[in-house]
Amino acid sequence: MWKYLVKRLLQMAGVLLIVSTIVFFITSVIGNPIYNMLPERAPPEQVEQVRKMLGLDKPLYYQYAIFLRNALRGDFGMSYTHHQPALRLIFSRFPATLEIVIVAMLLTIVIGISGGVYAGAYPRRKLSKGIMGFSILGISLPSFWIGMVFIFFLSVRLGWFPVSGRGETGVFLGIRSSLFTLEGWRHVFLPAFTLAVINIATIIRLIRAGMMETLRQEYIKFARAKGVGEKDILFKHALKNIMIPVVTIFGLQLGELIAFTTITETIYAWPGMGKLLIDSIMNLDRPIVSAYLLFVSVLFVAINFAVDIIYTLIDPRVEL
Repeated sequence: MWKYLVKRLLQMAGVLLIVSTIVFFITSVIGNPIYNMLPERAPPEQVEQVRKMLGLDKPLYYQYAIFLRNALRGDFGMSYTHHQPALRLIFSRFPATLEIVIVAMLLTIVIGISGGVYAGAYPRRKLSKGIMGFSILGISLPSFWIGMVFIFFLSVRLGWFPVSGRGETGVFLGIRSSLFTLEGWRHVFLPAFTLAVINIATIIRLIRAGMMETLRQEYIKFARAKGVGEKDILFKHALKNIMIPVVTIFGLQLGELIAFTTITETIYAWPGMGKLLIDSIMNLDRPIVSAYLLFVSVLFVAINFAVDIIYTLIDPRVEL
C-alpha cells in the first residue's frame, strides 16, 4: 500500500512539473499584457517601467525559475486586471463553479444510470428507444447550442428559469451557496442541466451496453432461476458488475466539468472560474491563466488517484 502511494505521488509530482512547464511557456508567448495595462500612446519609459515591475525584462529561463519557486508556495502573482492574488481570486470563484458541477453530476447519476439500466434491460420498448434517441442527440449537439436553446424556450418563452446570473445565496453550517435557497436553485438548474446533457448521454450508452452484455451471463440466469426479483437482478447483480468503467467515466467527467465550464458559464453569465478564465484570456492576464490551469491540473490528478482507490472498494479482485 505505502509503496503504491509513494509511486503515485512521484508520478503526480512529475505530471504537475511537466504541466507547469507547458503552462509557463504557453502563457509567455501569448501576447503582451503591458499594452493592455497602459494607454495606447504610453511613452516608452512608462512601458519599460511596467515591464520591469512585472519581471518581463529578465531572461525567460530566469522567469521560469521564479515562476516555479512561487508556484510551489501557491503564489502566482497579482492579477493584472483585478489587482488581487490570482489563486485567491480563483478560490473565490470556485464555489460558484462547484455548485453547477455538483448539480450536473447528480443529474448525471440519477438520469444516466436509471436510463441506461432501463434501456439495457428492455431494449425493445418504445421508452428505451426514446432514451437512446436522447443520448444520440446529447452526444451530437454542442453544449453552447443546447444552452442557447434552453435559454430561448425555457427562460425567454416560458419564463420557468432566469436567463442568467447566480441568484440568491443562503448560509448553512457556515457555507454560503445558492443551493440553500429556492431562487438559487432556479438559477442553478439550467446551466447545470446544460452541462449534464452530454454526460447523461455518455453514461446511458455505456450502462446500456454493459447491461445488455451482463444480462446474458450465466449467473444472471441462475439468479432468475432461484426467483430473485427483477429489481435486485438489475441493480444488485448486473449493475454492480459494470461499475468499473462507469466510475472511470465519472471521474473523467467530474474533472472535465470543473475544468471546462467556460462556455456554459459564459452563456449564462455564471460568476465561476470558467468565466473568469475567458475574461483573463481576453485581457492577457497571465497570473490568472497560469493559476487556473495548474489548479485544474491538480484537481485532475487528485480525481484520477481517488478513482483508482474506489476501484478496490467496488471490486475486491482489483489490487493496487
